[in-house]
Amino acid sequence: MGAADIVPGVSGGTIAFITGIYFRLLEAISAAPVAFVRQLVRGDFLGFWRAIDGFFLISLLAGILTSIASLASLITWLLDQHPILIWSFFFGLIVASVWHVGQQVKRYSTVLLVPLLAGAVFAWWVTTLPASEVDPSALAFLGAGALAICAMILPGISGSFLLLIIGMYAPVLSAIKTAAIGDLAVFMVGCLIGLLSVARLITLAFKHAHDTVLALLTGFMIGALVKVWPWQETLSWRTNSSGEKVPLTQLPVSPDTWAMLYDQEPLVGLATLMACVGLMFVVGLEIVGRRRTGAQN
Repeated sequence: MGAADIVPGVSGGTIAFITGIYFRLLEAISAAPVAFVRQLVRGDFLGFWRAIDGFFLISLLAGILTSIASLASLITWLLDQHPILIWSFFFGLIVASVWHVGQQVKRYSTVLLVPLLAGAVFAWWVTTLPASEVDPSALAFLGAGALAICAMILPGISGSFLLLIIGMYAPVLSAIKTAAIGDLAVFMVGCLIGLLSVARLITLAFKHAHDTVLALLTGFMIGALVKVWPWQETLSWRTNSSGEKVPLTQLPVSPDTWAMLYDQEPLVGLATLMACVGLMFVVGLEIVGRRRTGAQN
């Protein structure tokens, strides 16, 4: 999840969903406010820890933070040096995720086309928004954390891409690389506020409109495919935290068109292979999940 959240266009929520921990994560986060009042305030630390599934949350958070801290530079380098192959992997991963989420729908109907199309159009529209520039103040870090985490917990909506749009992607990534404790602390508080706000709403939505929410999330992921398509024509650029020019606005094109535009080999064969690797990664996770579920039953 940490690695996915670093990449603009890829959602950590998608990884949580395909690994089978999504609903457990929502339940743990949703239980926190009530457990705080019922157990922690009264001094029942063990009861609070159990209510919020503490070991699970700590393990997950440790994995996410470790991944972000250790992979931020590597993923940035891979996206710079081997963009087609890396984006192909994520493209295959998201395509397989669409199939995986679609399998969770209990009852298919034509009515579900409405949230499916709405989700796809919304996710596509988000990818077309121009990036803005803001003063990276404490308030900006707080708001960025709250907004980004809400996106990160939703499959198909990229929190890092949302940070890019509001002009906070570079400041946050710079804070991570330079270990700016103050900025990161404010950002994490914003994340906590956002998590506690949105997790309960998503949980209630799944309980009362399970298939509709799944159709909406599937639409989000379909719309996100535009952003992770390996061959993109760059229409405008931005300057990152290192002072380097990187793509900002891009348009998906065919491999042949991309080859003519940039006079480079489109690497269709290797890209297809990497997409298959991403697809098989999801299939493998689903097989493991089914075996674990069967063993528990």
